[in-house]
Amino acid sequence: MFNKKITGIYAITPNKSPDLVLIEQAIIKHQINILQYRHKTTNSLVKLKEAQQLQQLCWKHHTLFIINDDINLAQKIGADGVHLGKNDASIKTARTQLGDQAIIGISCYNDVHLAKQGQNQGADYSAFGALFPSNTKPNSVHCPLDIITQAKFVLNIPIVGIGGIDFNNQQQAINAGCDAVAMLNALFQSTD
Repeated sequence: MFNKKITGIYAITPNKSPDLVLIEQAIIKHQINILQYRHKTTNSLVKLKEAQQLQQLCWKHHTLFIINDDINLAQKIGADGVHLGKNDASIKTARTQLGDQAIIGISCYNDVHLAKQGQNQGADYSAFGALFPSNTKPNSVHCPLDIITQAKFVLNIPIVGIGGIDFNNQQQAINAGCDAVAMLNALFQSTD
């Protein structure tokens, strides 16, 4: 159902209060299909307010809105879904809490087996990376592009490439088999 929308650019907000003008400009300019809210603050009121503001932008531009890690926040505002890392809640927990319509994405790093397991547990997409050196997570595990090609043969869910992807190398990720490419710095890093 949603799988058709998990294509193109998957934008991830910087880990700070979002610049709504900058984010809206990026959504329009790059026809962003998916926006993930990622702000590692412990202030739940700030997160709620920011998520609601971003969700309004996403509704306005018909962009899917995903919350990073926080199933409770995703449920509270009725986000389109949640993205889970290896130390987050299980897919089953997220599905139970968010329902069958929610999009549940998982980080698979460079592990096709983990992605297959996630698919079997009901994940809607799997993210692999870092495909390229990343400024956001400089110590992240490298995922060679041939892992994406291998994953494409065994997965029926969309693959999102992440890590150091920009407008110069995104085609390499797509050619390897990524359905969507996650970008953060390429979209939101100020050039000054």
